[in-house]
Amino acid sequence: MKNKTKKILIMGLPGSGKTFLAKKISQILKAEWLNADNVRGKYNDWDFSTSGIIRQVYRMKNLANKSKKKFVVADFICPMKKQFKIFKPNIIIWMDTIKKSRYPRINRIFKKPNKYDIRVTSKNADLWKFAILDKVLGYKWNEQLQTTQMLGRFQPWHQGHRLLFERAILKSGQVNIQVKNVWKLGDNPYSFKEIKKKISRDLIYFKKRIKISKLPNISEIVYGRKVGYKITKINLSKKIQKISGTNLRKKLRKMGKL
Repeated sequence: MKNKTKKILIMGLPGSGKTFLAKKISQILKAEWLNADNVRGKYNDWDFSTSGIIRQVYRMKNLANKSKKKFVVADFICPMKKQFKIFKPNIIIWMDTIKKSRYPRINRIFKKPNKYDIRVTSKNADLWKFAILDKVLGYKWNEQLQTTQMLGRFQPWHQGHRLLFERAILKSGQVNIQVKNVWKLGDNPYSFKEIKKKISRDLIYFKKRIKISKLPNISEIVYGRKVGYKITKINLSKKIQKISGTNLRKKLRKMGKL
C-alpha cells in the first residue's frame, strides 16, 4: 500500500532558523519531526563528506516513509540538488534568511533550490507558520473572525508597510488592508489597481489571509463607548519609520520609473 504521509522539507543553510520553525510546525500539525542533527546523533554518523550527506538523506527518506503520521516535517540543510530527488518532499520550504553559514565547506557546496513552495525571508516562525499551514491545510477568509485593519494611502507600498503587516497579522490571523482613494489628488500617482497588484505580489504567501479593499478618502474615524474594537499604534524601528513615500516617489521619478 502506498504511503500517504506528506513530507514537508524545511531546508537551508546552518543557522537559517530551520529547526525552530520545523519544531513549531510539527507541533501544530501533530506531525512526526525529523531533525537532521537528532537523526545523525541516533546513528552516531557525523560524516559531512559528499557520501556522508547522501547516506544521511537516504536515512531521512527511509524514516519518513516508515512514519504512520499524516505529516512528516524534516529539517536538514539539503545542500545538493540530488537530495531533493532522493527525499522526494511534497512541500519544500526554503529558509533564505542568511547569506552564508559558519561552515565554509557547506557554503561552497550549497545550491539554492530551483523549485520551492515557500521562500522564507526572515527568522519569524510566528509569521511564517501562517504561510506554511495555509499551503498544507488551506485557509478560507472568514468575515466573522476577528480581523486586523490597516488603513492608508500606500503611495507606494513599501518595506515599512510590509513590516507593519507582519506585526498586524500576528494579532488576529487575517488582515483587511484598506486603501484610501486619493489617486491623482496631490502627489498620489498610484491607482487602486496598481497598489493592489503591488501588495498582492509582496504578500503572495499570505494571500488567503488578506483582503485588499478600496475605501473613500477617509479623514477621520470617530467612535463612542464600548465599540468592540481597539485602535493600536505599532512602534517600528526608527530606521523603518524614516522610510518616506514622498522620498520614494522622488527617487522613482529620478530613475524614470514613475
